[in-house]
Amino acid sequence: MLTTEEMNYFKDKLNARKHKIEHNLAYTSSELDEMRGLELNDEGDYASSSTDTAIDNAIMGQQISELSEIELALSKISKGTYGVCEMCGEPIGLPRLEVKNFARYCILCRPIVEKNKLKG
Repeated sequence: MLTTEEMNYFKDKLNARKHKIEHNLAYTSSELDEMRGLELNDEGDYASSSTDTAIDNAIMGQQISELSEIELALSKISKGTYGVCEMCGEPIGLPRLEVKNFARYCILCRPIVEKNKLKG
């Protein structure tokens, strides 16, 4: 189990990342609104704008997904279940949590879960 100090450390890291993502999403959303208001003069402008919009939408989708993972991790911290593998119930381990603060699975269970996601 993680100590209170370790839980607080990860809570701070998760909250910092959460705020950064929320800022990024707000900024990207306002940029997309501005782009929709532009008058595009030729097919090249339209193609460039469409590509930029598709890339921004993909990035926003990834960030929204990460945000939900962060919110789940923060919820687990408040419940005292953060840092415990959802599959085997063993501690996830500090090195893994340091790399991926919102990790839900230990290093042994992660490949099993990902393999099953690909099948499903």
